Amino acid sequence: MIQESTLDILKIREDFPILKRKINGNKTLVYLDNAATTQKPISVINAILDYYTNYNSNIHRAVHQMAEEATLAFESTRQKVAKFINARLADEIIFTRNATEAINLVSYSWGRPNVSKNDIIVITEMEHHSNIVPWQILAEEKGAIVDYIGVDNDGYLDMTQYEEIIQSNRVKLVSISHMSNVLGTIVPIEKIITKAHNKGIPVLVDGAQSVPHMPVDVQRMNCDFMVFSAHKMLGPTGVGVLYVKREILDKMKPFIGGGDMIKEVHKHGIIYNDLPYRFEGGTPNIADVIGFGSAIDYLNKVHMDKVRQHEIDITSYAIKAVTDVKGVTLYGPPNPNHRGGVVSFNISDIHPHDLATIMNEQGVAIRSGHHCAQILMERLNVSATSRTSFYIYNTKEEVDIFINALNYARRLFKI
Repeated sequence: MIQESTLDILKIREDFPILKRKINGNKTLVYLDNAATTQKPISVINAILDYYTNYNSNIHRAVHQMAEEATLAFESTRQKVAKFINARLADEIIFTRNATEAINLVSYSWGRPNVSKNDIIVITEMEHHSNIVPWQILAEEKGAIVDYIGVDNDGYLDMTQYEEIIQSNRVKLVSISHMSNVLGTIVPIEKIITKAHNKGIPVLVDGAQSVPHMPVDVQRMNCDFMVFSAHKMLGPTGVGVLYVKREILDKMKPFIGGGDMIKEVHKHGIIYNDLPYRFEGGTPNIADVIGFGSAIDYLNKVHMDKVRQHEIDITSYAIKAVTDVKGVTLYGPPNPNHRGGVVSFNISDIHPHDLATIMNEQGVAIRSGHHCAQILMERLNVSATSRTSFYIYNTKEEVDIFINALNYARRLFKI
């Protein structure tokens, strides 16, 4: 049974200045593109402003007061991230530009020494391109194979096929999205990891869609790697996170060489810095990492279990409303408990880009296209879909506005 959301959504909305914006003159913004990026609360905006206004300095390299303040604020975010996903150590957290760079770091620093000719890298048909292309590049370089777990007509993984693939004794890595950015499918991640570990296979989890929307515990999950991005969880753009188990990280070589990732540099040799700094070469995105810390503070105050419950509630409401619209084809699990706050669909012969344009005229922001998941589009036998996606500030009233705009588009196309 689905419970009602316990979040005070109207109070939360007051913290997001952009939600007061008008679109096309007089239409109040209805922002339903949260799977692409989320809006930012004023506390995050102010944290970034405070850094640039009061203690703008580089970190780790000076002893003056502003440098110390900046370093403490930057490193406090690392501690917050570790606690947020229940990592054992803050040293297991590496800051990158985004989840894409984090996956590429694993591909280069772990993949190239460990993957050989005819080895198999297992992913799924519903992966984002960020979790496909790095492995295709690695496979091409090494003569390895990328194999895919299929997706059924309701958006669930074919677990029988998965078990068959990992029995081959050639699988070197399983890399899988915890939650689909198109279907919303939440995969049985603990079961997937346990089966892989029983065969000695490490697992990378793409948490870009799951970490912002539900409680995630990397120790309970027992994943070897996890990636996610700040901008999808109220934080700034330009900050990604890579979590790696310490025993694996100890054996990985740096991805980027330069300043701050070393202890000593001599004419004929270098000594790398301690973990995790050896993987963070050059000046990092200091201001936005500090802003990310404020975003984590905000989500902790809201409580992630309440975030998840709100999204089950609003997604259930949206699925029912969209299903009642004439001509709609809905994609993904029908049970809202098995999916995140993502609703992808098509409506008759209206192209998703045309629909998004009409929606924008009504003040409703949705996403249209292949969503960086062309392999999944091929599986669904479509070129694109329309996608609405929700977060903590979205309301059922906004869903109603979206449905009214959808029906307006339907009437325009005489459906």
